[in-house]
Amino acid sequence: MTVAVRVPEELSARVPAEQRGPGLDRDAVRLLVSRGTEVSHHVFAELPRLLRAGDLLVVNTSPTLAAAVDGWIGHARVVVHFSTRGDDGRWAVELREPDGKGTTRARAGGPEGTEVRLPEGVRLVLEEPLSGRGERLWWGRVSGVSRPETPGTGVPALLREHGRPIRYSYTERDQPLSVYQTAFSLPTEDGTGSAEMPSAARPFTARLVAELVSRGVQFAPITLHTGVASAEVQEPPYPERFAVSGTSARLINAARAGDGRVIAVGTTAVRAVESAAGDDGVVRARAGWTDLVVTPERGVRVVDGLLTGLHEPEASHLLMLEAVAGQAAVGRSYEEALRGLYLWHEFGDVHLILPEEDPHAARCFRNCG
Repeated sequence: MTVAVRVPEELSARVPAEQRGPGLDRDAVRLLVSRGTEVSHHVFAELPRLLRAGDLLVVNTSPTLAAAVDGWIGHARVVVHFSTRGDDGRWAVELREPDGKGTTRARAGGPEGTEVRLPEGVRLVLEEPLSGRGERLWWGRVSGVSRPETPGTGVPALLREHGRPIRYSYTERDQPLSVYQTAFSLPTEDGTGSAEMPSAARPFTARLVAELVSRGVQFAPITLHTGVASAEVQEPPYPERFAVSGTSARLINAARAGDGRVIAVGTTAVRAVESAAGDDGVVRARAGWTDLVVTPERGVRVVDGLLTGLHEPEASHLLMLEAVAGQAAVGRSYEEALRGLYLWHEFGDVHLILPEEDPHAARCFRNCG
């Protein structure tokens, strides 16, 4: 990968920005801005001055679920991370072990037929691995829930009553679910959502959104329900459910036809929009599952810029950043982030990738290869 460095443990954001001092809000994070290999340092509240009228922000409306539930296999306690609901009613799940510190550690997946006891007499039976790439995630069938096919009941109701947000060991303490919802989160009819927060949008506040709108920046909502990432082993993304509406498709196409820049808020927004784009670069209304992995070889057809968190050097997300900005730009920006002691992970600082302003730059920004 481009970023062959280790992120020091002290650069992990352990609590949300608003809990780091009196009078702070979510937008009290730093903002690294890169245009090609040129890097500048800002605070997130300056975002309205970095964008311009006609720019379009693509935002993910998926709500975050309280996706971690305590369970038991025999006498052994486990924690089930509910990832994604399949079309057949099964759920993709990850089983983990409590680490005695309020978080979890990895455990071996499976085997087939493993039964997990959950609260209120609910049972989860593992049926098969999610894919041939490993046995971390399994398809499991839940029984004993009330009206599992009724919207808002079944597993979503179990999560509301007994779940908590997925938490990793670099965080300091448990947080309420509201901390993991973004300004754009909307409830879904069937109670599904993201196992982990679409965190690039977390620094937005209502005040900041209003200021952006007042300056002529537009918003195009999409939905992509994110699954469970691995805290130990970086993996390519699994298929995820997404939706791009006709209205949002028209907004995106209009921005591309004019002088506006299409800036995705988060890698999830990139995946959704690029999945809805044809070979001609036109975005059309689309919903379903996407297995798209955006790489430099594939390139991007729609997205001009990206607002994203800082990813681990081994993360597959960095391939997407390279597809948007180029390898040299990503390497340069991460060097600056480390030198500037930016904070990593979902409560950390953010990175805005904008196209180079020079129209005669050697690299065409829209790579449609």
